[in-house]
Amino acid sequence: MFSLSPMKVFIIVAVVVMLLGPDKLPEVAHKLGSTWQSLRRFQQRIEDEVRGSLPDLPSTGDIARMARNPVTMLNQLADRAAPSGSSDEVRAPAPTLLNPPATAPEAPGIAPDAGPLRADPSLN
Repeated sequence: MFSLSPMKVFIIVAVVVMLLGPDKLPEVAHKLGSTWQSLRRFQQRIEDEVRGSLPDLPSTGDIARMARNPVTMLNQLADRAAPSGSSDEVRAPAPTLLNPPATAPEAPGIAPDAGPLRADPSLN
């Protein structure tokens, strides 16, 4: 991932000051700031227009949280979809591949106390 340590930021600033010079640096900073501000206004205008068309849309912060952790979003959606009377009911955890059952499932025709499951020699 791309990360900037304080030392890298300092080096970038030093190179920019040397390339632009101290007299042009305020002009460039002003242009960058005004460009950033116009981009933010454009983003806000688009967001307002989309929210006007889709009023039930979650907030931008909620969408960012959902993108970072989709499991939490799915849990919240499942809680919303649950019937209103089931909140007192305790749900059993879903089986996972990481937690296999402690005993092997019983096969039809084999007694439960027959010991370990063996392959049928007639199938070879």
